Amino acid sequence: MLDEVRGSLDLGALNAFVHRWWISACDTAQDPEGRRQMHVRADQALAGEPLAQGRPWREILAARGIDV
Repeated sequence: MLDEVRGSLDLGALNAFVHRWWISACDTAQDPEGRRQMHVRADQALAGEPLAQGRPWREILAARGIDV
């Protein structure tokens, strides 16, 4: 990514990377255990292991006061 920025001198790619990193960092700070569990599930999925089913999205969003 930095090679791309050096070559093009377009800081848009760097800005997008920092933006995504910031969102991830804030999410991790707010819920470190949730972030750890997400990485465990991602590793399981990449290894082809079956994943336990979680709660439906509508239920999760409703608990957060979001009506869909």
